[in-house]
Amino acid sequence: MSTMRAVQVTGYHDNLRAAEVPIPVPEGPLDVVVRIGGAGVCRTDLHILEGQWAEKTGVPLPYTIGHENAGWVHAVGSAVTNVAEGDKVIVHPLITCGLCRACRAGDDMHCENGRFPGIDTDGGYADYLRTSARSLVRIDDSLEPADVAALADAGLTAYHVAAKAARRLTPRDRCVVIGAGGLGHIGIQVLKAISPAELIVVDRNPDALKLAVSIGADHGVLADGTQVEQVLDRTGGHGAEVVVDFVGEGGATADGVRMLRRAGDYHVVGYGENIDVPTIDIISTEISFVGNLVGSYSDLSDLMALAARGAVTLHTAKYALDDFQTALDDLDAGRVRGRAVLVP
Repeated sequence: MSTMRAVQVTGYHDNLRAAEVPIPVPEGPLDVVVRIGGAGVCRTDLHILEGQWAEKTGVPLPYTIGHENAGWVHAVGSAVTNVAEGDKVIVHPLITCGLCRACRAGDDMHCENGRFPGIDTDGGYADYLRTSARSLVRIDDSLEPADVAALADAGLTAYHVAAKAARRLTPRDRCVVIGAGGLGHIGIQVLKAISPAELIVVDRNPDALKLAVSIGADHGVLADGTQVEQVLDRTGGHGAEVVVDFVGEGGATADGVRMLRRAGDYHVVGYGENIDVPTIDIISTEISFVGNLVGSYSDLSDLMALAARGAVTLHTAKYALDDFQTALDDLDAGRVRGRAVLVP
């Protein structure tokens, strides 16, 4: 079989299309082809179809979408020594050069020569994916690719922001998490595992809040229009030292800023709207806005260690690769608890 199934963007503001394309082969000495065991479905995939990334990436259409991938090594380039055919792996979202200043610092997300499968080159909504040896993390035998695939981006992003937030959080502090969905439910588990702070989770869905409390949140706050007042009550009127916003649209940022304590950090993860804050309010309270973009290879390795010991569990809804449209529709309509995963 020299062709494979691939799910492609053929036009913006248009549905994805299934196609038959050639199976990729290693072209460079450090290339690796992975047989996909699971490909996560991400809200960013919806944003791509809306055209939000079109100007940023300039990717020629059609191309294969999907940036949360795990599976088994299928073929390796001549210089690959860190993985072998048959190895079970999760794929760091970026293909990085290893040579630029950012890579040398371990800051893979800002590689000067990086490519991002699923965003600006062919991704993993397919039977096979080409990536590089540098991008692969071998996973514990106890983990299955379809169960951890979404940790490659959703989990990695949640780990990255949680690790940054945890560096400043003490046992006296409060951390508000806005959104307990695909990313949020992972962020809650990571914060519980690595931070001593009190965790307050805000979501408009009662089931999402139940899940949040069951996996480690100290308090669940229903976003029913009184969420800001509820958080202020719970923090003695001061607000939280850290707000981690996994929503970033639909008015979440205006609420989130009001929940923040003086000198607090506002971590932006979910996106879609502008943050509108008078500059005088930023300087008079000395608050910080921190962007978070996926995470480093080391972050992914750390997350896999937490997953292997059972400290982080991904709640997934699995769909056949051919049912990609149902998965996207369910995600768009808010019907997915946790994370949707396509399984070839």
